[in-house]
Amino acid sequence: MMNEDYRKLAVEECEQINDMNPSQYIKNAWREVDGRRQLVEINYQDSDWPNGYAHHLNSLKSTIQNDGYAVGAFDNSNKLIGFATLNREFFGEDYKYVLLDQLFISLEHRNKGVGKKLFSIIADIARKWQADKIYICAGSAEETVAFYYAIGCTEAVELNEELYENGTRDFQMEFLL
Repeated sequence: MMNEDYRKLAVEECEQINDMNPSQYIKNAWREVDGRRQLVEINYQDSDWPNGYAHHLNSLKSTIQNDGYAVGAFDNSNKLIGFATLNREFFGEDYKYVLLDQLFISLEHRNKGVGKKLFSIIADIARKWQADKIYICAGSAEETVAFYYAIGCTEAVELNEELYENGTRDFQMEFLL
């Protein structure tokens, strides 16, 4: 039995994401077809970090250096198996949103509750910051969107246009705190 250790990540630990396996097989993904969002079979093996390793490493470091919050999940041998980041900057018209910038679990540790626990920790931090909601740009893979719905997320009431334009296929979601 494995007991994960969850703790705040320091900048010096960021390079450990290189030891994670970010790959994901995507059978179905949500796509806009004839003006409607629907599941489409794509059968795609994404074997690397979306947007590349350097992008995610730099985002992780930036979140920590700019007063955001990063939490890591470590296995019994102190190997990083998952992480989540929350950016500190508030946005939104009617609600105070903070952005869940990243949530990744190494392939061999998915579907074991690690992501749910990381999200729970992030939600607690957002509450301490007195945010109203967490904003999520969820990847369009069927399993990714299903995960966020399963933990209580819904489609975003307020659409952040800048975030939407950065990933028009992403699901714009939110979590009420």
